[in-house]
Amino acid sequence: MIKQGFLLLAVVALFITSCKPTVSVTTLTGKWKYVKIEHPNASPPDTVKQAELDANVPYIQFTPEMKFLIVWGGKFLSHGSFTLNGSNMNITEKLPDGKTRDFVFYVSELTENKIVFESTGPDGSKVTALRASKF
Repeated sequence: MIKQGFLLLAVVALFITSCKPTVSVTTLTGKWKYVKIEHPNASPPDTVKQAELDANVPYIQFTPEMKFLIVWGGKFLSHGSFTLNGSNMNITEKLPDGKTRDFVFYVSELTENKIVFESTGPDGSKVTALRASKF
């Protein structure tokens, strides 16, 4: 009975770890157009309206040099660098006053043409984006 329990635990652990997306610079590199932005931790939870996304055409771009750039409404919204740790992107955002802000994007889904990444906390968001181009 103990061997069966251990085997079941091992299979479940393998299944859980296999569900995590493989995040690498190669898979991230490119321009990703935002198609959905949710704020699940807001009270009440909300989603950015499709008309606002269509009007502002937001996107995030990742470079092979591990830099990122976020554009909203044709204007630079944010930029900085990132490192990878499993399914996490450790973001260092450069702020206008020369300081930096560190936070984590958890990548919950990543395919050739789709990415879903989330930040946590009360201001956290969940972004779904589609690949617009590769470099």
